[in-house]
Amino acid sequence: MSNSLKILYHQGKQYIPDLENAKISSKHSGKPLLLNSTCTDGCKECINICPAEAIQKDPVRLDLGKCVFCTECENVCPAKKITFTTDYHLASNSREALVMDASLSELPLFDPGKIREEIKGYFGKSLKLRLVSAGSCNGCELEMNAAGNVNFDMGRFGIEFTASPRHSDGLVITGPMVENSNFAIKSTFDAIPQPKILILAGACAISGGIFQNSLALQRDFIKNHFVDLYLPGCPPHPLTIVNGILNLIKSRKH
Repeated sequence: MSNSLKILYHQGKQYIPDLENAKISSKHSGKPLLLNSTCTDGCKECINICPAEAIQKDPVRLDLGKCVFCTECENVCPAKKITFTTDYHLASNSREALVMDASLSELPLFDPGKIREEIKGYFGKSLKLRLVSAGSCNGCELEMNAAGNVNFDMGRFGIEFTASPRHSDGLVITGPMVENSNFAIKSTFDAIPQPKILILAGACAISGGIFQNSLALQRDFIKNHFVDLYLPGCPPHPLTIVNGILNLIKSRKH
């Protein structure tokens, strides 16, 4: 007993009490800030170095659905137009909102007004999810697991992963969706009872990421289904995951 109390005393609280306002390391690359500074004539340094084809010009726009947060664009830009902050509130319920320019970079990415009425009516105090890895490197799965560990503990909000789609409220897809994963994605999604949520986690799932031009991908499932939540990142941080899901379900009508 005394040894257990000693351990508790020395370790302190293991969980993060306030997940919405938690401070994280300055090494983390979070939401980018795009400035209105003028690019040097003809400069395409950021476009040329981006491995995910996430940047477009005139005006400069950065697609967070493709971005792998490598910060190479920040490093090469002579005008310092792109700066990555530590803000982990990257989740969005709109694919269009993930494409940022200087006028949009300081606005919230999540719009509560776009949450489906079904979600508001059914999900709030509990959410069970089934994950399908569709060609992922397992980086996103590691962060999904971390979101449930003792530090982030999303289980305190009733958010957990289940082994069976029959017991799930929604599907989380990771990976760029290789052709061979289509049957697993479709059969899992079909087995989840209505109403159900669809979440894309990571740049690969949202856009194909650095594999977007691969002939091995087959992403028709996304074209034919409504996506409720996008979790940008490569992989997304656990705080991005937890806050994004909470944004989606906390508006439940009582």
